[in-house]
Amino acid sequence: MLHAVRRRARPYFEDAPPAHDWHHVERVGALAEALIDRCAQPQSQTQTPSQSDVIDPQIVYLAVFLHDIGREREDRGEIDDHAIWGAGEAARILEAVGATGETIECVQHCVRAHRYSNAIEPETLEAKLVSDADNLDALGAVGIARVFAHGGALGQPMFDPGVPVADDESTAGQTQYNHLHKKILDLPERMYTDVGRELATARAQFVRDYLEQFDAEVGGDR
Repeated sequence: MLHAVRRRARPYFEDAPPAHDWHHVERVGALAEALIDRCAQPQSQTQTPSQSDVIDPQIVYLAVFLHDIGREREDRGEIDDHAIWGAGEAARILEAVGATGETIECVQHCVRAHRYSNAIEPETLEAKLVSDADNLDALGAVGIARVFAHGGALGQPMFDPGVPVADDESTAGQTQYNHLHKKILDLPERMYTDVGRELATARAQFVRDYLEQFDAEVGGDR
């Protein structure tokens, strides 16, 4: 089933810009695999996972393949919310490959809940892992590259000294520089797993170091 869904999902990304292309999906998949492995490791040899801690990797990977299938449509203004639209499209794809109703429902929840701004809280461990993996790809070196790639594709300014972060009342930031401050650096607080939070903290520090260098260069100090 994973191979069939992966094959059906990939065409949705044929013309996707770099920030949300198929390479993003593959990175989120690799991050999800790492999170699953580390979350599944008991803290001691005598510890056994509780029922609520048992992860269904298939649900996670199916959701990873499908979580951004509506992103390009949203960027083109064809839909309002790629996560909500994507959940509906995911159901059709999963039905076509013979997935059970339970699997479809679980994957749909992961897709709906992965988005930063739609205020749908992940209710399952699988949804939390998908959300964490997706947010991790928005942090660190890759995350910085994605911010500037996405902003450039939309024609947004990279940096504007006339719009300091403190005076920027927009939700996501009027410039890509402001976006790093206003959204990206908040991501560690939005992690749902301890492992995700640990990785996010390290990646966020890289972003802070980058911004410190950026500020010094803009001011002519370096």
